[in-house]
Amino acid sequence: MKSLLVYLKDYKKESVLGPLFKLLEASFELMVPLIVAGIVDIGIADADKKYIIGRCLLLAALGLIGLLCSVTAQFFAAKAAVGFATKLRLSLFAHIQSLSFTNMDRIGTATLITRMTGDVNQVQSGVNLVLRLFLRSPFIVFGAMIMAFTVDVRAALIFVVLIPILSLAVFAIILTSIPLFQKVQANLDKVMRVTRENLTGVRVIRAFRREEAEKEKFHQESSSLLHIQKFTGRITGLMNPLTIVIVNISIIVLLHTGAVRVEKGVLTQGAVIALVNYMSQILVELVKLANLIITVTKAFASGRRIEEVFAVKNGEQDRNAVEEKEGVPEDYIEFHHVSFRYSGAGEEALSDIHFQVNRGETVGIIGGTGSGKSSLVHLLPRFYEAEKGSICLEGKDIRTIPVQSLRSRIGMVMQKAVLFQGTIRDNLLWGREDAAEEELWEALRIAQADEFVKNKQEGLETKVEQEGRNFSGGQRQRLAIARALVRKPEILILDDSASALDYLTEAALRTGLKENLKDTTIFIISQRASSVRHADKIIVLEDGKIAGLDTHQKLLEECPVYREIYESQFEQEPLEKQKGGLG
Repeated sequence: MKSLLVYLKDYKKESVLGPLFKLLEASFELMVPLIVAGIVDIGIADADKKYIIGRCLLLAALGLIGLLCSVTAQFFAAKAAVGFATKLRLSLFAHIQSLSFTNMDRIGTATLITRMTGDVNQVQSGVNLVLRLFLRSPFIVFGAMIMAFTVDVRAALIFVVLIPILSLAVFAIILTSIPLFQKVQANLDKVMRVTRENLTGVRVIRAFRREEAEKEKFHQESSSLLHIQKFTGRITGLMNPLTIVIVNISIIVLLHTGAVRVEKGVLTQGAVIALVNYMSQILVELVKLANLIITVTKAFASGRRIEEVFAVKNGEQDRNAVEEKEGVPEDYIEFHHVSFRYSGAGEEALSDIHFQVNRGETVGIIGGTGSGKSSLVHLLPRFYEAEKGSICLEGKDIRTIPVQSLRSRIGMVMQKAVLFQGTIRDNLLWGREDAAEEELWEALRIAQADEFVKNKQEGLETKVEQEGRNFSGGQRQRLAIARALVRKPEILILDDSASALDYLTEAALRTGLKENLKDTTIFIISQRASSVRHADKIIVLEDGKIAGLDTHQKLLEECPVYREIYESQFEQEPLEKQKGGLG
């Protein structure tokens, strides 16, 4: 939690003035019992109306000044807490953006969302209450005890006994509550995960009529959260009644002691009233302090969870020393005996991958589901880091190239075409912010998206809803390809990004890429043999290993895995006819 307090540094003034105004209010409040005692012992005893009116006006003035101080303190505390939370949230979001895919996979999206929202809000509430009450409540408690000594030492000894007992009870509950609140937040992560899965996969759930099963799963997770919350609530719920019982017992003892001493003439009735008022102030402040401590305990638990995210280091660190690949760097791209394993996985996703690519070549990558096609191309922009071997670009290990510089040379179209809320123009400019109008339309033309964009009444200014849900799957894919083309990348990676396109549109797309991107190295990942058959070379993957690497025709003759994929998608023809018809 201490490491998060750095985000309060721009609110030092508010962090000081908030508690100070609260202490000023508390000082006026400590004067009230003595004024009341004077009214009873002097004003009422002597029937001095003038004295009583004067003291009542003084009480009203103290109340008004206290109110102004309280409102001012609330303002400064709220300003500091909201500013702190905003800076923390921005920093946390920036840190999450810097995490590697491996780190994101390990932490989980649902957990990150919970910590960005619920945990930050919990910490904000904690900061707000601390600035308002953390100094005020102890000040009132110990101030009331000291003021009680000025009234009567013997009666004040009750306060001396009371405060340690209360402190012991409160801290026992606190120490028990901290780990419980962490469990509550962990269970909240699980509920968030189930909720997110259901909201994003609602169409699949309804298609398979899994509503009842998903309701039951959500009920189970919610019930687990309910049980831990109820148990935690029972523990923390002891705070208020326990403190009230202890203080009320102390008031009974105080009244008895005061009555005896008034009868002996040692104390006045006003003094006893003042002592009871001080005891009541302690009761009120201890209840506030107990609630504050519960909130702060939750804030500490949430703060630790946020610190856990900050503690995750970015796995995309660049090497300090520039390492040159041995030999003459004739190959534009080389995968040199690369192996890769996902975090926590038992087996390697890729094993001993070795191949070279020349500048301007088109490389097809094909294989069955789970063969490692996407994993392979995700290594090139360093979304994941190779476990063994090296990947070289123009003879340099890509780990020696700054990540941002490397990725600026690569255009990437993922399996799922993701568009962002805004306009078509906004989405295309993700490729390059300074792209001209003509460049945007050129990218759309190559991606076979210009016709449907022209048919839109607003053209490039057509609104794109969240995740591009107002476009069809094929339209989203073509816009995503156009966005990558706007960058004018040296390397273009199409990760099964034409799966929603019909064969004619896909063929036109391949022709457009071939005619307009002669110097661009293109990786085409697909399950369709027709998508990669015209590539300069085709990599066939099976269980994370290269099962074949050659041209379409050679692979048909020599690679059983490729031939099986091809024949499963096309009517089997005599091999001699295939040789004559392909080229």
